[in-house]
Amino acid sequence: MPVMETKPEMSTTETAKGPLAYPIFRALWIATIVSNIGTWMHDVGAGWLMTSLSPSPFMVALVQTATTLPMFLLALPAGAMADIIDRRKMLLTAQMLGIVAAVLLAVLTALGLTTPMVLLGLTFVLGVSAALSAPVFQAIVPELVAKPALPDAVALNGMGINIARAIGPALGGAIIALAGTPAVFALNALSVLGVLVVLFRWKRDKAEQTLPPEHFIGALKAGYRYARHSPALRVVLIRAVGFFIFGSVLWAMLPLVARQGLGLDASGYGILLGCMGAGAISGAFILKRLRKQVAANTISVGATLLFAFSSLCLALVSNAWIAGMVMVAAGLAWIGMLTSLNVAAQMASPGWVKARALAVYLLVFQGAMTGGSILWGALAARTDVATALLVAGGAQVVAVLLAVRWRLPQDEGIDLTPSHHWAEPVVFVQPSDDRGPVLVQIEYRVAPADQARFLETLRRFKTVRQRDGAIIWDVWEDMAEPGRVIESFVVESWLEHQRQHARVTEADRADQALLNAFHIGDKPPLVRHLLRPL
Repeated sequence: MPVMETKPEMSTTETAKGPLAYPIFRALWIATIVSNIGTWMHDVGAGWLMTSLSPSPFMVALVQTATTLPMFLLALPAGAMADIIDRRKMLLTAQMLGIVAAVLLAVLTALGLTTPMVLLGLTFVLGVSAALSAPVFQAIVPELVAKPALPDAVALNGMGINIARAIGPALGGAIIALAGTPAVFALNALSVLGVLVVLFRWKRDKAEQTLPPEHFIGALKAGYRYARHSPALRVVLIRAVGFFIFGSVLWAMLPLVARQGLGLDASGYGILLGCMGAGAISGAFILKRLRKQVAANTISVGATLLFAFSSLCLALVSNAWIAGMVMVAAGLAWIGMLTSLNVAAQMASPGWVKARALAVYLLVFQGAMTGGSILWGALAARTDVATALLVAGGAQVVAVLLAVRWRLPQDEGIDLTPSHHWAEPVVFVQPSDDRGPVLVQIEYRVAPADQARFLETLRRFKTVRQRDGAIIWDVWEDMAEPGRVIESFVVESWLEHQRQHARVTEADRADQALLNAFHIGDKPPLVRHLLRPL
């Protein structure tokens, strides 16, 4: 049976440890905080520089677009690569690309050669570096900590980002005031060095594989197929769109709120972002206790309403102190929603497709942020900044109704560890890997009185088969022999069917037991594998 990438069994003592007790996670967490401080310094510098190069609200909003658009374009390809090549080497390459872009932007700005298009272009390249890194950083977390520590590790990563948000913007604003934007861009390049050192020193265990690696296009298709047919992941994606497309208004409009609405300088703008980071850090500590007592879906509703309230308030306030308090509330709401969605996305994806599933989540996240930034920037250009904030905040209140139909699950999620419970196919001659398509038939014998309930249960398996590789699924009943039911599905190749065997999970085993409880007779359901003749 093929062996998938899994974590070794851990003792009770180990599973009780917090995420920071794992040395590699701890070192990488600290290094990424430093790197993220540099990123936030860059964001402050880029947004502030654009207000000088071009005061148009649309151009200022495009800075946010240039940051998030690469994630929308590249997240899924990056996730596919991360699931089929060495994740450590991919991270190293992406981080080096970011250093080159940051150094080039620092030099050009110091020489006075940065134009709006140069700023947008190099910010886009930095976004490409982030897009190549983000799915991998999220996918390796389960490799670094035990499963019981995973929710706290995800929350801790969110807190790390917001520690950086609390420090980076304020520090970036102060450095701009003292030394100018070139210094901020140069420090951003230096901030990545710690991540590179940790990655160079990390001796990542290689997963044992008995199947050939997936091809890039096939991996892309498998990732898309999983996202399309996984109900748990679809819930996360729908809720992400409903939150981020409206939540993007605060990020896109904040430089203009600071400069035009509140009359702040660069350091004041940085302090505003720092207030949001401080709120997010406080929220991370509150969430650790709150998640044990309050359902994740309830937390997400509260966070959405609080963020909408913050956007509405920001449109109306003219006092910088009040705006700072509003940003603290926005940070608390942001980390609450982001952690809820991230944990749900992690729990909805097994190891074989984790980077791709998380990449799809990031694609939707950044796509909503990108589209929202363009939308609210265009609306502000036609009306004003306050109108954009009011419209988006009001729409977000309405969008909270999505939580009624698409509820986020609790942090425990479902058990997606590989079960390997499928029996090996019975064949006379082992087919070559590229033979296909493969028709799999499973024959069940069911008491006629139970057939209706059995068929209802069996039809729920359609998404499971499609999620793991089936391109066609159907069910048939024998008109001459009541109770004889045949499930059939088609897979592209014999190799892809072997991958199906490796992809089934403990959750699938439990569901299969419910299905098999209807089967009567001494022998298990009969499974046939059919190939088209050569």
